[in-house]
Amino acid sequence: MQIKTLYKKDIHQGSLILVNQHYPFSFSHINLCFFQDTVHQIQMDASRLLHQCLNHLHIQDEIIVASAYRSALEQKQLYQESLIKHGQEFTQKYVAKAHHSEHETGLAIDLALNKDDIDEICPDFPEQGICQKFRHVCGDFGFIERYQKDKEKMTGISGEAWHFRYVGFPHSLIMNDHHFCLEEYHDFLKCYSVYHPYVYVVGQRVFEIFYVPMIKDQITIALRNDDIYQVSGNNMDGFIATVWRRSL
Repeated sequence: MQIKTLYKKDIHQGSLILVNQHYPFSFSHINLCFFQDTVHQIQMDASRLLHQCLNHLHIQDEIIVASAYRSALEQKQLYQESLIKHGQEFTQKYVAKAHHSEHETGLAIDLALNKDDIDEICPDFPEQGICQKFRHVCGDFGFIERYQKDKEKMTGISGEAWHFRYVGFPHSLIMNDHHFCLEEYHDFLKCYSVYHPYVYVVGQRVFEIFYVPMIKDQITIALRNDDIYQVSGNNMDGFIATVWRRSL
């Protein structure tokens, strides 16, 4: 057996962290890189998978990154500017306050059709054409459409057809299968433990996923020696472990 020790301080990092009006983002050491030849920075894994997804669709310049990582200061400035320009009602619907924005994690991207005069807050990313093709395949690369219209009460943000979030594979597929937003997915996973994991099969690959509550400063979990695994904090009260089992 291999023993993995999890520390409470690490619940604020990982591809599955939940950042919203209730759970602020406080982790400061993000592995960022510039996406292709743009000025936008994205978390390294998310950047690599986004590049693969766009290449898969043979997209050249039709879709561009309109916004990605923002510091807390930049988010605060954007919020204040939106209040002045658009008013409180619009701003509360579409702009998160500083420390409560997914953009501060480096895992969120706003995409847009490549055209003149791209709106910084609400870029055009229609539900048709090449944009819809991206929606159909992005789950295979670990991305979800984060803020859907019918999930506003749970996410606290109005529908944003342009905002995508990297959560990793196979979580993106599971969320799409169940039509979960990230808040719902975390509630769902809390029903599963290391002794009773959620089992998900993709082709010949078997995944076991479970929630590890953080009830003290550190906790250990036991895995088989040949297990390949990944652990992400949930930014709330514990971790999500994903174990790749041998193929069927």
